[in-house]
Amino acid sequence: MYRSATYASPVGEITLCSDGDALRGLWIEGQKYHGGTIPEAMEPGDAPVLAAAKEWLDAYFAGERPAIADLPLAPIGSEFRQKVWRILTEIPYGQVTTYGAIAQQVARELGRDHMASLAVGGAVGHNPISIVIPCHRVVGSDGSLTGYAGGLDKKIWLLEHEGMDMTRVYRPKKGTAL
Repeated sequence: MYRSATYASPVGEITLCSDGDALRGLWIEGQKYHGGTIPEAMEPGDAPVLAAAKEWLDAYFAGERPAIADLPLAPIGSEFRQKVWRILTEIPYGQVTTYGAIAQQVARELGRDHMASLAVGGAVGHNPISIVIPCHRVVGSDGSLTGYAGGLDKKIWLLEHEGMDMTRVYRPKKGTAL
């Protein structure tokens, strides 16, 4: 059984989901793929991990830098997506990496010469535990703030909140992720 709770945040209402043991989902209201990885209905309820996730979010939005490892995370996804999401957890606060850099790391881990950045983009975009698994810290190789399933304005807010030097990145003028 999956339990859910809501959390009021500066970027909108957040839905949290737990299986009782780990956090399985965290989606911002209106986010693409909201609840998409959860295989059955989520029932509103309480769970210690949901309370812990709310405390983590309280600290994060208060400007602290809570450790991702403080929460038991168990996003549901393929082995490939799991690798990408693990790499996302290694991006420090206030910093970004590129889809290409993640693709290179995944390729190395899989013993391949190359990995498509587009495949990585799909995994990043389908991250079911937004903010905690910081997919907002991934940008295009040219510094474009391309894509964020929660919306580009929220991505910018999150990066600025973390103290990111926004002079190194830019908002794309056109594209599907605006």
